[in-house]
Amino acid sequence: MTQYGVVLFYTTSSVMRAEKLLKTEGHSIKLIPTPRQFSSDCGIALRFDWNYCEEIKLMLDEAKVEYANMHSLDT
Repeated sequence: MTQYGVVLFYTTSSVMRAEKLLKTEGHSIKLIPTPRQFSSDCGIALRFDWNYCEEIKLMLDEAKVEYANMHSLDT
């Protein structure tokens, strides 16, 4: 079973930039409503395979995509 993580963002524009970047690099991601257990300034979160957490964090940082936090989702 795949363990997922979510990236939380401050703005919708940052979500869109992250989505484009990660899809271009071949990551399987999905935009979802921000889970209730996490607070965020933006109501949209990006779900990804938790196995790629460090790689995704590095890619977002290198591209200067601002994000609030990353969390593991318990499935």
